[in-house]
Amino acid sequence: MTPPLISIEGLRVHFTSGKRCLKAVDGISLSLEEGETLGLVGESGCGKSTTGKAVLRLEHPTGGRVLFRGRDLAKMSSKELSAFRRESQIIFQDPYASLNPRMTAGDIIAEPLDIHRLERGAARLVRIHELLQLVGLSPHHASRFPHEFSGGQRQRIGIARALAVRPRFIVCDEPISALDVSVQAQIINLLKALQEEMGIAYLFITHDLRVVKYLSKNIAVMYLGHIVECAPTEELYKNPSHPYTQALLAAIPLPDPVQERRRTRIVLNEEVPSAFSPPPGCVFCTRCPLAQPICHTERPAMRQVGPQHFAACHFSKLRTPMSLT
Repeated sequence: MTPPLISIEGLRVHFTSGKRCLKAVDGISLSLEEGETLGLVGESGCGKSTTGKAVLRLEHPTGGRVLFRGRDLAKMSSKELSAFRRESQIIFQDPYASLNPRMTAGDIIAEPLDIHRLERGAARLVRIHELLQLVGLSPHHASRFPHEFSGGQRQRIGIARALAVRPRFIVCDEPISALDVSVQAQIINLLKALQEEMGIAYLFITHDLRVVKYLSKNIAVMYLGHIVECAPTEELYKNPSHPYTQALLAAIPLPDPVQERRRTRIVLNEEVPSAFSPPPGCVFCTRCPLAQPICHTERPAMRQVGPQHFAACHFSKLRTPMSLT
């Protein structure tokens, strides 16, 4: 049986500050197949970006494993890890801060080629021009500097850089959150077209559930370092089981003003607890409108509530799916 492209098993990433420990990621398990998109959603500060960096070994895990085609990244030699980095790339959130302002667009795109010694001389220039055209830019843009581009164009340069080494897996770390709404749709359509053409797998990190529905085959919902629900996209939208997922979906504006006025609101009154001192039971219990005494003392295990649908909630099977229309 062929293993998944990416397997995350009990991943933990903890940071210490004096005697305190911040549990940014606290024992999550996920998998991603070739050519698919896994959406990772949640509020700011829940550990999404740390998860993406840990998958790429940009952050060293405190515990658990990350497997690439069945191989543990922590046990790879430097040569094997270099080969892994050729097959895995990242698109950053800020398209300006992630580009060196002293380098031209052509040199930025060619930097992975130079590091991995893939293309030189005339072939290097040809590859730069190919990548610029692939992301919707012109070859003559190669001689310009980042400040000469718009935000959407800078993100296209970042995408071209990620594609330079022909990766099989890309972490998209909120790649559209810093862009205008009109530009966001262009970048999303570009990423989708590139996936269909090249068969790339994405771990798509975002807080926008509308975007992740369009791109992802499966969605994992993250809260305070934990995965609280994971399901195929359509199943998650039709039958959200965890109360946090229901609250996120209820916050999506509806285009019909009549439906928008009639639907039931889910209000979360409390603030997100500190990751330095999470609740001892369910991490969502302090904000959950349906919390019971057991929720404050016992952490719920992830359990199956439907076909390929899992939720970490003591009462997930007892809840009636929320209507989103």
